[in-house]
Amino acid sequence: MHDDRSLVEARLRRVLDERIRPAVYPESVPLDVAVWHAPGEPVPVAEGLAAEPGPIRVGDRWGAPWGTSWFRVTGTVPEEWAGRTVEALLDLGFDENMPGFQCEGLVYRPDGTPVKGLNPRNQWVRIGAPVAGGEEVRLHVEAASNPVILDYHPFRPTALGDKDTAGHEPQYTLTRMDLAVLDETVWNLVIDLEVLGELMAELPADAPRRWEILRAVEAALDAIDLQDVNGTARSARSRLTGVLSVPAAPSAHRISAVGHAHIDSAWLWPLRETVRKVARTTANMTALAEDEPDFVFAMSQAQQWAWVKEHRPEVWARVKKAVADGRFVPAGGMWVESDTNMPGSEAMARQFVHGKRFFLDEFGIENDEAWLPDTFGFAAGLPQIIRAAGTTRLLTQKISWSQTNKFPHHTFWWEGIDGTRIFTHFPPVDTYNCSMKGSELAHASRNFKDKGRARHSLAPTGWGDGGGGTTREMVAKAARVRDLEGSPAVVWETPREFFEKAEADYPDPPVWVGELYLELHRATLTSQAQTKQGNRRSEHLLREAELWAATAAVRTGFPYPYEELDRIWKTVLLHQFHDILPGSSIAWVHREARATYRRIAAELDGIIDAAQRALAGEGTRSLVFNAAPHTRHGVPAGAAGEAEPSAEVTVAERPEGGYVLANGPLRVEIDARGLVVSAYDTAAGRETVAPGTAANLLQLHPDFPNMWDAWDVDAFYRNAVTDLTSVDELTAGEDGRSVRIVRSFGKSAVSQVLSLRPGERRLSIDTEVDWHETEKFLKLAFPLDLHAERYASETQFGHFHRPTHTNTSWEAAKFEACNHRFVHLEEPGWGVAIVNDSTYGHDVTRAVRTDGDRGTTTTVRVSLLRAPRFPDPETDQGVHRFRHALVPGAAIADAVREGWRINLPERRMTGGQEVAPLVTVDNDAVVVTAVKLADDGSGDVVVRFHEAHGGRARATLTAGFEIAGVSVTDLLERPLDGQDPERDGCRIPVRLRPFELVTLRLAPL
Repeated sequence: MHDDRSLVEARLRRVLDERIRPAVYPESVPLDVAVWHAPGEPVPVAEGLAAEPGPIRVGDRWGAPWGTSWFRVTGTVPEEWAGRTVEALLDLGFDENMPGFQCEGLVYRPDGTPVKGLNPRNQWVRIGAPVAGGEEVRLHVEAASNPVILDYHPFRPTALGDKDTAGHEPQYTLTRMDLAVLDETVWNLVIDLEVLGELMAELPADAPRRWEILRAVEAALDAIDLQDVNGTARSARSRLTGVLSVPAAPSAHRISAVGHAHIDSAWLWPLRETVRKVARTTANMTALAEDEPDFVFAMSQAQQWAWVKEHRPEVWARVKKAVADGRFVPAGGMWVESDTNMPGSEAMARQFVHGKRFFLDEFGIENDEAWLPDTFGFAAGLPQIIRAAGTTRLLTQKISWSQTNKFPHHTFWWEGIDGTRIFTHFPPVDTYNCSMKGSELAHASRNFKDKGRARHSLAPTGWGDGGGGTTREMVAKAARVRDLEGSPAVVWETPREFFEKAEADYPDPPVWVGELYLELHRATLTSQAQTKQGNRRSEHLLREAELWAATAAVRTGFPYPYEELDRIWKTVLLHQFHDILPGSSIAWVHREARATYRRIAAELDGIIDAAQRALAGEGTRSLVFNAAPHTRHGVPAGAAGEAEPSAEVTVAERPEGGYVLANGPLRVEIDARGLVVSAYDTAAGRETVAPGTAANLLQLHPDFPNMWDAWDVDAFYRNAVTDLTSVDELTAGEDGRSVRIVRSFGKSAVSQVLSLRPGERRLSIDTEVDWHETEKFLKLAFPLDLHAERYASETQFGHFHRPTHTNTSWEAAKFEACNHRFVHLEEPGWGVAIVNDSTYGHDVTRAVRTDGDRGTTTTVRVSLLRAPRFPDPETDQGVHRFRHALVPGAAIADAVREGWRINLPERRMTGGQEVAPLVTVDNDAVVVTAVKLADDGSGDVVVRFHEAHGGRARATLTAGFEIAGVSVTDLLERPLDGQDPERDGCRIPVRLRPFELVTLRLAPL
């Protein structure tokens, strides 16, 4: 037989496009349209419905960037359509390739009842099935003219990312406003042919099944009269019944489809627009669940559920009903789908506390899974946090984006720094926007790396990023491949149902130890520096506010600010979303974030000040409040007292130019260029700076990645570098313990103050950059005379080691990595720490010196600033301030301690009495991360702590108040069965494994 396969396949494509799809709506009549453009920000629904609209016609332009237009569409169903299915087709000017990324709408009835959302892949509104004929139609559409930021030519700078710069030019053309008859037979024929055509294309060319489908499709096409598609569609469908009814092979891969609409809480749109995106999507998904009995939809991010509850109560009522029916599933148990690299220990814990508590309070549902499909890699401390929240599973997708190495598993145990393991699934479909295409399903089956040992995977199904969710077409396709030869078998299931099957299917999966590093988007550790600083500062202010407010509440009856702290925590957690904290959102988002962080800081400073004044009382004693978890200058952790006096610092001119700073433990030489050429540890008799090099070296690189400008830094950026060694000013500070350096470069300037404090083995580096570069990357380098094959960087509740070498492609790919408060390197008996107050990105490299002592130079470089132009063309322009410190002779304990100290500076005030700590721990390896009152308002004191040095630890925690009882709890402050600790009065002995996290709840007498 002659091979006519290509001929039939080409015929199928053309007939579908030009004849069958256009026949889905064979008859239509235009609707009357009027519009009212809201003058500013979105208005309440009642106001939009009541506004008097003006004229507009199909073909007219509408919608200034970020505007809101209220369309009123009216019409009458023709009498002759009686008994037929009728829909309104409302095309606002959609590009079907951009669901979630352009204009959208929410349809209302005249009484304000929401109907469904409109987007490029969902333009219909059901009027009746069937209609009686003669019905009056009146609908209102709240339409958002969100501009297209990520266009067909992506990553080009645009002013559209902020309403202040976007202008007023209309963005869209009103394209169609019709009533139309839906021919459901033709619609189903389209789905039949799409499913078979897509399946056929994925089968081997010599497979009998492919040819059987080809001949059935050919017969269906022969049965269609191209001049009467509607009259012959039923006959065509009958020719496909046979091939659509052949069951799947017993060995077919099994896919759990989960309805999904990954909605970025902010990205190429501001937070206020996400509120409306969520309303549109949830309205659509509840409507779809009512129409499709097998469909199940899962939505994560408790913040988004809370937005629906607050802003769209009518939609919320439908959501609650769908949840009760088991059709709409809360997923993930986090406040938002946050970044997990940069949030601090407590913040990461609170993501689960606030997320899980919301779903428990609203629905009585406890989430078993963390749901993070789009997060940019996962910190090694996360498994313990997930488990401590009462969650046992994790779903992610983004690591499929890694550029260099392909992750070796799809279902596996992920083991964190303390040994905790989480059952993890990484869907082989390689998208969190699955649309049930045959190519996607076939890819999932072929790509699944656990074949032969497991057979289940998950497919998050629906349009996402900007929302939209699952469509009726996706549901129809899934129904046809539920049990179809040649295709994986697809069934709609909840995340819990999938994980239960996967765990039973694969009881002993492989183990991956350590971070899940994404080999992409590394620059998100640096972009939008002020957003990152706002986050770090907020985290530590919240620690202080809880500590001092709890201490004052127990000691003085100070009113603990439960509601204020709850609200502020949720705001901080929201801004840790994986496109806000990473710096990858539009200018509007980051402008608002900076303002929000300023408000948070002012409010928290007020809470801290009020609590400290309540504790200190009236008087003239000079008190130092120490919120760090270690004693400082004689003041215990969590206490206030008078600081111990200490030795002096000297500043002397250096004969070769520059200055020498000395304080006893350290002697630091700063040359005439303002660079540190020596940092001598006098106790160890050891030099820190590698021979022939200089530390505190600012380095400037070109930075123009191949794509994803705010997200990516590509390895080739290192090929060119400019060392900033010219100095405009070099002077000794008037305080007698510092040196000031001023430089200028390009259009920018930098000033630094290098200082020592009396008796401390730490060189402080305060840097101010007035940054006006474009597509540049600024680093601060510390070449160290240190031989180390690995280094430690702090992560949540501990630290994680990475190699300094690049033996393998996995190691080479980690050329930019994340740390929290410190990076630490050591040889046996001597090490160096570099600590910071607000930076995350860094790189570590090593070289062997070819002359002199042939020793090893290990260079740590801190990432300070970038200047990408997409999506925010003015990224990081302006003044920035950073604090770093070089700590020679540091053990890991010193790195931990100094990292806390630089982030929690002492606070001073006058008062009448010293303040004893509310709790104390007698081992510095055990670090208290939170002291607070229990969230339930009981007055119980909650203390969270962990082993921070990476070894086993014994300690005694002592309460500074009488206690009636103590219990070990999970992160949600619920007692864990059988784990009540022993105690001797107010003394509680504890034993901890390396990096073990513990939460205690102390009930006061």
